[in-house]
Amino acid sequence: MEKTLKDLVAEANQHVKTYEVAEAIERFNQKRGRFIDVRDEPELLNDGKIPGATHASRGMLEFYIDPQSPYHKDIFSSEDEKIFYCKSGGRSAMAAQRAQEMGVKNVAHVAGGFNAWKEKGGPVEA
Repeated sequence: MEKTLKDLVAEANQHVKTYEVAEAIERFNQKRGRFIDVRDEPELLNDGKIPGATHASRGMLEFYIDPQSPYHKDIFSSEDEKIFYCKSGGRSAMAAQRAQEMGVKNVAHVAGGFNAWKEKGGPVEA
């Protein structure tokens, strides 16, 4: 195996902006940036999400980003900062990296993901 999952996540973290949870919560409270949840739907149903976050599962992300795709989501064409998160920070790092590779501007992700968000008292909606 040339690269492990751990290698891919570490590489992604070297290329994308990462917000520590406290900073991400501050950005949320100041309405700076749009949060994008890349977890799978059952995770959202079981655990909730950051209020107002856009769901864009990691498995469909490239389809949502590409403006030529019938699945395109307008958030990826906006000038707003896109702040990706997942359960613990791995998928969101790789999602942010892929978004950058596809030309999306103003991209970041949340270190520690939704688990860290909840642990630090970040707001959650069912």
